[in-house]
Amino acid sequence: MEINRRRLAASAIVALSVSAITFVGSGAASAAAPARQSSSVSAPASAAAAASVAHFALPAPTGRYAVGADVLHLTDTSRLDPWNPSAGYRQLTVSMFYPARQGTGRPAPYMSAGEAQNFVALRVPPGFGITADAVAALQTHAFTGASAAHGKFPLVVLSPGLENPRATLTSVATDLASRGYVVALVGHPYEDSGEQLADGSIAPCLWCNQDGADPASDDQLVASRGVDVKFVMDQLTRAHVWDLSHLIDKHSIGIAGHSAGGAAAAAAMEADPRIKAGVNLDGTFLPAVPAAALGDRAFMLFGKQSDHVEGNAPYLDPTWSATWADLSGYKRWFAVSGEAHASFTDISVLAEEAGMPVPGQTLDGFRSIQITRDYVAGFFDETLKGKASPLMHGDSAAYPEVAEQP
Repeated sequence: MEINRRRLAASAIVALSVSAITFVGSGAASAAAPARQSSSVSAPASAAAAASVAHFALPAPTGRYAVGADVLHLTDTSRLDPWNPSAGYRQLTVSMFYPARQGTGRPAPYMSAGEAQNFVALRVPPGFGITADAVAALQTHAFTGASAAHGKFPLVVLSPGLENPRATLTSVATDLASRGYVVALVGHPYEDSGEQLADGSIAPCLWCNQDGADPASDDQLVASRGVDVKFVMDQLTRAHVWDLSHLIDKHSIGIAGHSAGGAAAAAAMEADPRIKAGVNLDGTFLPAVPAAALGDRAFMLFGKQSDHVEGNAPYLDPTWSATWADLSGYKRWFAVSGEAHASFTDISVLAEEAGMPVPGQTLDGFRSIQITRDYVAGFFDETLKGKASPLMHGDSAAYPEVAEQP
């Protein structure tokens, strides 16, 4: 069976609209990658048909806390940038979200103006009324300069999919923060539409549209993300580069990622025993996770039904069943019907509001995000807070779209 290797890609939606193409590895060998598949969205027949995005907003967080937001620019002086060595040391842009006091701070932007320009140019099809200004101004329900809540909170690191900027996991990040987590949402420069660096420049995407990439390069990408995550954790918990580092319970750390970020979550856990729990959102495990590599630590697999229910050939991702067998700690596997690869990100909401269909997604975009947020929070509640979550134990009447596997 020929299988598609682009499972690491964030959602190969050429800007919100193209069908999900991702890397799939099969042991040490991979089948030749087929050409990028696409399903473009037709532009509206008239300007009146174009969706207005001027008042777009992400779904509000559901927890008891308000959400504070900050942006960190960190430089790892131990290594050159792996994709652009001429740029010098590896620079990372990290969005921090934290539990905050109600009524403090000012609204945080979704992206900087430069990031939004690149995102719209590279990832958004024309004809739907989406402008860079509208994207940058999208309501996040987070507040810059907000006063922090009292206490210490678990840290969750988030890593986005290949080609999508960190902002596309904002809905998950803000919801976790509202439920009592500090969240570090990591941007990986040169791997997406554009992250703004400390000097204000935008790092261009050097990985975009790399069809048929060498599988060894795929492994290098995931490994590099693992190093990025470790560096960010060190900076937050040891170097205390963030003014609010005192909020972090450094003994309670989790990681979650979408697509390539999901593969990176497992790789980061393998390399760093400080990470107690991880989540893979619809990403192929590449490279394969060695047997017992995570020890007794917890891991959740959460993906779309079309790829992640055993027996759904030819679309089944074989790395999930292989990894599942090798996980020896607390583990959960859930498959969601009606979702596409992009459904676990803000893209499902933005597309819904813009009137753009996401190929393969039949579930409402807001419902998709609600499901992802509740299950991710439920898993971390159990594994990082020791708080029981009914969602982790069998099928839920509240979410008939979600089926426990295998």
